[in-house]
Amino acid sequence: MLSSHLDYLPVSSGLYIALMGALLVLGVLVKIGLIRYVYTRLGITPLSAILLLLASLAGSYVNIPLAHFPDETVVVRQYVDFFGMEVVLPREVDWPGTIIAINIGGAVIPILLSLYLLAVNKIWLPSIVATAIVSAVCYMVAEPVPGAGIMIPIFIPPLFACAAALIVAWNKAPAVAYVSGSLGTLIGADLFNLDEIQKIGTPVASIGGAGTFDGIFVTGIFAVLLASLVGAISERRATERASSGDA
Repeated sequence: MLSSHLDYLPVSSGLYIALMGALLVLGVLVKIGLIRYVYTRLGITPLSAILLLLASLAGSYVNIPLAHFPDETVVVRQYVDFFGMEVVLPREVDWPGTIIAINIGGAVIPILLSLYLLAVNKIWLPSIVATAIVSAVCYMVAEPVPGAGIMIPIFIPPLFACAAALIVAWNKAPAVAYVSGSLGTLIGADLFNLDEIQKIGTPVASIGGAGTFDGIFVTGIFAVLLASLVGAISERRATERASSGDA
């Protein structure tokens, strides 16, 4: 039964610990006040932001099955040694199909939070533009890896999401960055590559899971940091304008 493969960590244990450490550091920075403006710039309280990131990390272990590609017989290559020469022989094997699933921490939570941020911040148009950019970039760099799934470099989604958000919506950049980074990764890396799933021989293909979870999670961290950065710059500009007016 392929169902036994549904619950697993989407990243290596070392990277999982590193992401947990990054979240811990972020929580400390928020607690001591070095990171502010999260509520006004992101649309949620600092504590909520940390708890949601923690929920994403915890929920990354769980995948909900959506569909099952049918069983089939496939031909694989078998290498044998024949008098010192490597010979490739075709061999038929029974492939039990692939389960298409959705990851709780890497897809369900980011999608729900993105919808909330879209509704609260009224950032539909800039988010659509930024998401389209991130989706295109993720689609171009995503690589189907046999036996593993769709892989993407970890910092591509957050970096392009933040850059696009700063261009299309400075005041709402943190919220736009989270929405475009999360949805853009899911669309560009996972959904646009669903047709490749049957070709790479993986028992479970999880939307928002292995290969894309780390990029989506780091996008959340970047969005919180961006909220503080944009808020600090905006406050400084306001102070400078007030000083100029007094002068």
